[in-house]
Amino acid sequence: MPNPSAATPQPLTPDEESLVRALGQVMHVLPRAIDADMVGDRQLPLTEYTALMNLSETPERRMRMNELAALCHLSLSGMTRTIIRLETQGLVRRERCEEDARGWNAVLTDAGYARLQESWPSHLAAVRRRFLQHFEGFDLAQLARAFQQAGTADPTD
Repeated sequence: MPNPSAATPQPLTPDEESLVRALGQVMHVLPRAIDADMVGDRQLPLTEYTALMNLSETPERRMRMNELAALCHLSLSGMTRTIIRLETQGLVRRERCEEDARGWNAVLTDAGYARLQESWPSHLAAVRRRFLQHFEGFDLAQLARAFQQAGTADPTD
């Protein structure tokens, strides 16, 4: 229901409209393009790479499944399917949480860490080619801050 006390929204300028549409396209196309490059290089798919990368950055290379899902921007069921695929390859293992027997941890194995390192050059090349090369000359720190602020915006604001 519209808030009658809210100010009348102003239409987007042509530059604002162009930016919003371009961002939507990037959000849709970029992950698929990076994934296709990595799979074409016979490396990990992007979803699996992202899960292993996040696990590699945590103490003891372990994380609760729901926390890992949030970091990877996946549902818990999507994360579970990803971890099961990785587990069948020996790249992760699942363990019951010691603090809470209802929860599960994903744990990066040594083989998983080695596979992550093997896939890293392909990921790096794809990110540079598909994304970073388009921002040469931009203030990347300022751009990153703007993306971070937009990505953590409270939907109730």
